[in-house]
Amino acid sequence: MITKVFKKLDYLIDRASHILLILSGVLVLIMAWVVSYGVVKRYAFHAPDPYTYEISTMFLLFCGVLAVAAVEKLERHVRNDILAVRFPEGMKLIVLKIIFPFLALLFCVLLTWKSVVNALYALQIGQVSSSPWAVPLAPIKFVIPVGYGLLCLVLFGKFCQGLAQLKGRKTGRREHKH
Repeated sequence: MITKVFKKLDYLIDRASHILLILSGVLVLIMAWVVSYGVVKRYAFHAPDPYTYEISTMFLLFCGVLAVAAVEKLERHVRNDILAVRFPEGMKLIVLKIIFPFLALLFCVLLTWKSVVNALYALQIGQVSSSPWAVPLAPIKFVIPVGYGLLCLVLFGKFCQGLAQLKGRKTGRREHKH
């Protein structure tokens, strides 16, 4: 029963992270178009657009935050294995599949919590950007805990999978001894 729930939850997390990854790709394309528009308007027509910089900055934030869970899920992130490759197989499993996801989860939970606090504060005070456009910042700031909250779920799943792999290895060793 629990395994079925975990598989369904893993599927939903996978789908959500994949959809946000595609959305991030679309935002990169839009951002490229907006920046190109701003450059042409500034240099060809000598009429800079004050909004292109702000739009591209927002989209860059969205791209990074919304794609991070999918990148972690697909294991396409940067990982430094200088120490881990020197460990024996059992220790490597513990370090890479249990300790690293657990430490990253702690960091991301803290980041998610503080970003929720920050977004709620921006909503409470009606914070807006300092540009002439005066964009409300609370909706933009709420994207951060959404992206990192999903990353927390991915890291928790990896941590649980690491524990299951470790348990499976220990169970498998005991069977070979008998």
